[in-house]
Amino acid sequence: MLISFFTALREAQVPVSLREYLTLCDALAHDLAQKSVEDFYFLARAALVKDERNLDKFDRVFSTVFKGLEPGEDLSAHAGVPEDWLRKLAEKFLTEEERQQIEALGWDKLFETLKQRLREQRARHQGGNKWIGTAGTSPFGAYGYNPEGIRIGQDGNRNFRAVKVWDKREFKDLDGDEELGPRNMKLALRRLRKLARTGAAEELDLDNTISATARQGFLDLKLRPERRNAAKVLLLLDIGGSMDWHVSLVEQLFAAARSEFKHMEHFYFHNCLYEGVWKSNQRRHAERTSTWDLLHTFPHDYKLIFVGDAAMSPYEIVMEGGSVEHINEEAGKVWLERALQCWPHAVWLNPTPESHWPYTQSIGMIQRIMENRMHPLTLEGLEAAMRELTR
Repeated sequence: MLISFFTALREAQVPVSLREYLTLCDALAHDLAQKSVEDFYFLARAALVKDERNLDKFDRVFSTVFKGLEPGEDLSAHAGVPEDWLRKLAEKFLTEEERQQIEALGWDKLFETLKQRLREQRARHQGGNKWIGTAGTSPFGAYGYNPEGIRIGQDGNRNFRAVKVWDKREFKDLDGDEELGPRNMKLALRRLRKLARTGAAEELDLDNTISATARQGFLDLKLRPERRNAAKVLLLLDIGGSMDWHVSLVEQLFAAARSEFKHMEHFYFHNCLYEGVWKSNQRRHAERTSTWDLLHTFPHDYKLIFVGDAAMSPYEIVMEGGSVEHINEEAGKVWLERALQCWPHAVWLNPTPESHWPYTQSIGMIQRIMENRMHPLTLEGLEAAMRELTR
């Protein structure tokens, strides 16, 4: 079975050598795993994995070989259907052909039509394609489908096609204490280190102590400030909506960045940068920071890092009033360009797999605004982003 494990690791492109395999065999011969599956797992991982990037591949192979799991097994069939899904009997799922037949009204016509419906409608409506209601194809309402609509009275996203949300939405702050594996991220973030000696002189300067002692003829201790990471980072985090799928990954990045950078400030935004950002999602409607103040508070030597999936309606980027949550006086593109002018060293980290980017129009638009400085939120992408910021 060990031979099968070794060959499976090689097939999974984990770079294990024959010497490492023999090391594992020797360790087993000395009973270092003590006949425990858990101890054997950690022993094998320590002996065979040289690079932390391969830990995930190692875990998958270990599960396949020693736990009898089939690679790529779909476990979703075993999951129970959430009860609240069953209660929403009004939800309507359309075929792809039906979706293509539904016309997108366009920005100006969408709002003119909404005003007309509000004047005319007098009662609740369900189904259909005209009135404000539920389970239909009208561009206004909830639990239906329309390629460009205004969501009214629905608890959460379904198709991610709304261009405006009428309901107040609540987001949660990211957990800065999340430590479920950010070590690799810390290693990648260290590429952005800019070490400098600042602060009080508390560290022994051995070379100067020796020189001064030789000159004086008696012990003359010399101290110097400790070397610290002087890199300054401004982290702007997209929160809520489709970013809910990526919370765990972004929390790991947030925790790694907080521990790695002593000079780091973070703010939240939703979908695209507009005239205001916030520090607390619980008080984001009451305690906002003007983006203008942001531009005039942090100097040009700050490194700007956007974190978001860039998945939104194109109107949010290019239209006045295009924000899904409020009527913005200036387009999101204008604010993004101002930020890039203020902080020329900037990147965008996207948690969506890079292979999916071509299928979302707004991602391509953000990429062009960022001058192709968008990187996937993977270890390779994180390292590439840090190299970009140090140029």
